[in-house]
This record gives sequence, C-alpha cells and structure tokens, in this order.
Amino acid sequence: AADGAAEPIAVVGAKVRISYCPGCKWLLRSAYFAQELLTTFDGGELSEVALAPAASGTWTVEVDGEVVWDRKTDGGFPEAKVLKQRVRDAVAPSLSLGHSDVAAPGDVAAPG
Repeated sequence: AADGAAEPIAVVGAKVRISYCPGCKWLLRSAYFAQELLTTFDGGELSEVALAPAASGTWTVEVDGEVVWDRKTDGGFPEAKVLKQRVRDAVAPSLSLGHSDVAAPGDVAAPG
C-alpha cells in the first residue's frame, strides 16, 4: 500500500476449526494439531486454523463447517497423519502428503 501498510493477503483457502473442551485440558493437544495442519498445508490450501473452546468432552475438527474428526464418534483422538489425510481429502484431494499417505496399523490414538 502507498501509505506503508502491508498489503492484505488474498484469502482463498479453507477454514479449519478445532473445537476443544477447556475443562478437559485439551488446548495444548489442539494447538499441536493446529501447528501440524498449518505446517503441512502451507501452500494456500488453508486460510486459517481456529481454536474454539467448546462444551465438556468436545474435540472436533471441521473444514469449512464440515466435521472431519469427532473424538466421540471416531473413537478418540487421531494420529496426526490421519487428521492430515482427512483435511487433505476435504481441501486438496490430489495433494500428496508424502510419508503421511502410507497406511500403518493403529492409525487411531487411544481415547482421551
């Protein structure tokens, strides 16, 4: 901008919302997953990753309003690579995740 202000970045990517139970102490886990997603999808696929306090026992991940992981229905917390795959499938299905695309036994972490 002519006045020295930074030019706004064009927002084109998907919005991710991680809703978590603050009383369950899941903020740190949520922040970790936010960092993983922002690091993996650094080519404009995501416009934001938001952390949102929610009701007791809640831990969900939404992409543009569509739930891609729910701790209650999916049986616990995801492994990082599984969450990345689900987010990728929602925002850029043809994107390769490299080693995170390789299937391995035990893709779901223990319930928390």
